[in-house]
Formats: sequence, structure tokens, C-alpha cells
Amino acid sequence: QVNVAESGGDSVQPGDSLRLSCGASGRTASSSAMAWFRQASGKEREFVCAIPWSGTKPLYTDFLKDRFTCSRFNARNTLYLQMNSLKPEDTAVYYCATKWTKWPTEVPPRDANEYRNWGQGTLVTVSS
Repeated sequence: QVNVAESGGDSVQPGDSLRLSCGASGRTASSSAMAWFRQASGKEREFVCAIPWSGTKPLYTDFLKDRFTCSRFNARNTLYLQMNSLKPEDTAVYYCATKWTKWPTEVPPRDANEYRNWGQGTLVTVSS
């Protein structure tokens, strides 16, 4: 079991930047891929980015990779999401999730159903 907790959500204006953090703790936290998903009101949860437990080669959803950056600080099992040039359509609850993987560089999945451990989410609101 891995405990996951997100933080950093806020209400911002279009064009602003925001950084979300996710901490994971537990026996297998250091050998788990970590990912960000988001869910807007009335919509399905969608993949944002993920990083294997090696901390290298993040995987992004294509339409966000020019504005969002996913990074991992392995010493503290912490995942970050740097969001720049925020738009109203980025408004959503952002969730962090983890999935144990056998290999440190194993490509993490994009499918939310493959992640076992989830945080409660942190709300990001982008509005003028």
C-alpha cells in the first residue's frame, strides 16, 4: 500500500503558472511509477503525465506537453507538475497516482485503471 497526497491547487488567472506536488509514502513507493491525471466537472478522468521510478523520460499527453512539465524528486518520492500559461479549460481536480513496476525505466501506463494508489485530488481553477 502506498499513501498518496497532492497539494498546490489554487485559483489563478489565465496565463498564470502553478506547481502541484505529490508525495508518496509506503513500502513500494520508491519502486512505483507516478502519474498525474485530471478530471474536469462532468468529464472523464484524463491522463496528464507520468514518470517511471527511475525519474527519467516523463510521458505526456500530447496536447499538454508544451505547457506542462512533469518531474520527480526520487529522494523524497515526490512528483511535481509545473503548469504554465494556464487556460480556463485546465480547470479540474488534479490527481496523483502510483503503480508498482518491476523495472525502474518501465514505461508507465496512460490508463487510469492500471494505477492502484490515488490521492484525494487538488483543485485547480483558472478564471478571470
